[in-house]
Amino acid sequence: MTESDNSKTNFAGTYFDRDSVLRLARTANIFAWASLIYYAAQAGMALTIFILQILRGLMALPGFTDYAQQIIWILQPAIPGLWYFIGIQAIGKILLIFMDMEDNTRRAARK
Repeated sequence: MTESDNSKTNFAGTYFDRDSVLRLARTANIFAWASLIYYAAQAGMALTIFILQILRGLMALPGFTDYAQQIIWILQPAIPGLWYFIGIQAIGKILLIFMDMEDNTRRAARK
């Protein structure tokens, strides 16, 4: 019996390695934060450039609605980044929930 066999349970219905699922959930969490940071930085850079153009006199917009429209266009690409963040976080949490469900089912079967 090898060392890796000792870490597994004796339940024949287990088709996954607990540690690999935990690593996958942790990796999903890291990628979720990385995507959120990337899209936030992209929107922040575009907003900074827009403000600098206005302050330097390179862009003159006549009214409030023109400014609002430009800001909406600048922040629009950040919306998919937020959805990616929520989706990837949900995948990581669902993996952990499935592991808990499997563990609870196993404990209930032993009683």
